[in-house]
Amino acid sequence: MELTPLGIEGAWLAESPVWSDDRGFFREWFKREEIFSKTGIDFSAQQANISVSNKGVIRGIHYSLAPEGQAKWVTCVTGSIIDVIVDIRPNSPTYKKVEYINLKGNESHSLLIGEGLGHGFISLEDGSSLSYLLSSPYLPEAEFEILPTDETLKVNWHRELVGEFGIVLSPKDAQAPTLEERRVQGKLPQWKQRI
Repeated sequence: MELTPLGIEGAWLAESPVWSDDRGFFREWFKREEIFSKTGIDFSAQQANISVSNKGVIRGIHYSLAPEGQAKWVTCVTGSIIDVIVDIRPNSPTYKKVEYINLKGNESHSLLIGEGLGHGFISLEDGSSLSYLLSSPYLPEAEFEILPTDETLKVNWHRELVGEFGIVLSPKDAQAPTLEERRVQGKLPQWKQRI
């Protein structure tokens, strides 16, 4: 498995081998010891989630303020998405930086999203399925969202790729506070420099 750091500290693109033949393919998509040896993150999955989204659905921008932190291992199992990682840590040198990664179900990529980063995606196909491994369990009072269309973040959701489908947001995401509102509320994570 190869892990390449992205432009936001705490985020990596992972590429794992895929073995294909006339039956389909096989892929090792998560190896804890390799992740630790290459990133220093001892990722122990505490919860696993799957989401299925239709074309044009935007999920996010979501993050957790769980006391132990929450990292995510994200893999597109079927379909295609554009994954969005946002640095929402006000004291980070890359505060407000946005990274875009296209993930497809038939390819070999996953994302490691470290604690304190915002995450979202737009589905480019009906039935796009994402698998999330979480390093801490869902804790309702520690889960937050930021308005995906927040003008200060200027996230490019690539609406042109969904055409007449348009975008679809949950009521919770559509009514979420902006990044600045979350900052004023004291509800943003802090950057911790890795040693």
